[in-house]
Amino acid sequence: MAKGHRSQIKRERNAQKDTRPSAKLSYARVSVQKACFVLDAIRGKDVQTALGILEYNPRYASSIIKKLLQSAIANAENNNGMNAENLYIAECYANKGPTMKRVRPRAQGRAYRIEKRMSHITVVLDER
Repeated sequence: MAKGHRSQIKRERNAQKDTRPSAKLSYARVSVQKACFVLDAIRGKDVQTALGILEYNPRYASSIIKKLLQSAIANAENNNGMNAENLYIAECYANKGPTMKRVRPRAQGRAYRIEKRMSHITVVLDER
């Protein structure tokens, strides 16, 4: 049996909530491995440097992550009142999403399965 009233339990749960600004993209049509190549390049950097890296990175995932980072910066400025010059990327990670399964016809009536993977990408910022 849980102790306390439901509103008290909710209040305690919200007190433990992470208040850092973040942005999350669910069901991105890029695999986790490919997204992590780009995320590893910007982890721990300040946002201006990270935006520069993402601008000139040739990978497809970098365009998606650039939009996500700009959204996280806007969240920090509008919701938390933070200054964009002091922000850096505290956390960024990609989790596995669902996989779309497709069939590719092959020789002699066989069918090969093609897996189109998705990922959930999260960017968390913090102030220096």
